[in-house]
Amino acid sequence: MSDAIHQTDQSDGLADQRAGSGIVVLTASMQLLHMNRQASELAKKINAAEQTGNAARSAHGVLPAALTELCGEIIKALHVRTEAKDWEQFEIKRVTGDPNQPVLLRGFGLPDRGGVDHARLVVTMEELGRKQNLNTDLAREKFQLTNREQAVVEHLAKGWTNKEIANALQITEQTVKEHIKHIMRKTTATTRTGILVQIFNS
Repeated sequence: MSDAIHQTDQSDGLADQRAGSGIVVLTASMQLLHMNRQASELAKKINAAEQTGNAARSAHGVLPAALTELCGEIIKALHVRTEAKDWEQFEIKRVTGDPNQPVLLRGFGLPDRGGVDHARLVVTMEELGRKQNLNTDLAREKFQLTNREQAVVEHLAKGWTNKEIANALQITEQTVKEHIKHIMRKTTATTRTGILVQIFNS
């Protein structure tokens, strides 16, 4: 019996070390339904970064401005994506917080037959920069990235869209998509977020 208790203590300890994703669930009217401990901690960090970055921009209660803006985008998308299957391969992402320890926000909607007012918003939050900075040089060597692919990764880490990356690099959006496809193959990632996780862990 004491072995079982010891194992539980160990797994609790491991679970605490491996700070998982923060999870936030809201109604379409931005009423907070659920926020786990990790989300609460990350929200405090983002709020601190937002306040130092712009003292005039006050946080919306516990929810950072970046999070409420992301939720606004999800609500807009819910007007178009009205079926659960519309959200299977779709999420809205944003990187925010302290640039040295950025937080990745990923949000999606849970549509309801009763309409947008009854829908739920789910946002996951995870810290990306556990290593304090994104070392794309290391990643470049490890994954054999070209100069252009490395530049695309750096912009992905800022949470930029394909269009924004295309404008910055003065290439077409289609070319950006091709680069991302190649980066996914090299990093064995299946999503943009997966690329960042691989790069940050390299």
